[in-house]
Amino acid sequence: MTRPEPVGVLIRRWRERRGRSQLDLSSSTEVSTRHLSFVETGRANPSRAMIERLCDELDVPLRERNALYLAAGFAPVHRESAFVDLGAARTAVAAVLAGHEPNPALAVNVRWELLAANDAMAAFLSGVPDSLRTPPVNVLRVTLHPDGLSGRIRNLSQWRAHVLRRVRRQLDRTAAEGLADLLAELESYPAPAGTAANAGTGPGDDLVIPLRLSTEYGELALFYATTVFGAPRDVTLDEISIETFFPADAATAELLRAMASATPEPADLRPSPHPP
Repeated sequence: MTRPEPVGVLIRRWRERRGRSQLDLSSSTEVSTRHLSFVETGRANPSRAMIERLCDELDVPLRERNALYLAAGFAPVHRESAFVDLGAARTAVAAVLAGHEPNPALAVNVRWELLAANDAMAAFLSGVPDSLRTPPVNVLRVTLHPDGLSGRIRNLSQWRAHVLRRVRRQLDRTAAEGLADLLAELESYPAPAGTAANAGTGPGDDLVIPLRLSTEYGELALFYATTVFGAPRDVTLDEISIETFFPADAATAELLRAMASATPEPADLRPSPHPP
């Protein structure tokens, strides 16, 4: 059985992860540098209030805050609910997804497992093998796997590099369990050979990096925005993000409307049965 790490070690790790000195952190949290040093070296135990102040200042994710409380001998503060039990928050997710039609939108957890999606997302899974659509569906695996959407992404080199950078930043910020393994898996997929499409540009490229995806209706150019819940108190809610895609040009907007009026291929977009 693995012995849990001391709370002082965890606090120091998060302080260093955020690039903060003991003096800087103690000044902003009104904890003496001496006491903070004693806590980090195990010579003193932090109070529940001190842990809360440090976590707020260091922007520690709620799941990791619970780990700090447990390491200090306290009960976890933040509950973890199943996605289906989030009540008004889940209703809000559904409203955002439905209201974004005919543009694709989906909700994922911190490991990029699909929690919910709108009807427009069905078109993205057309032709994806069942092995990649079995819940919990991992959105990034579906996107970059050689058997997934990668063969239809016209700017795969550019998009792959963007996705990998994003996951690396997310891992550095959250230290979420499972993200390191996901990143290693994504990096192991064969790097795409250079093509003219990978080097090309189009409308919207000067503003954001678009996802350029070939479909039976034509090529889509999409950019995305990410929405998270403000001031969450639940671990599950803290780890949810809503990814909303928008057309990067008029042709894509027209194609998305045409796709919405057609009957999409059946796709398994059920929420993950596993807690996010």
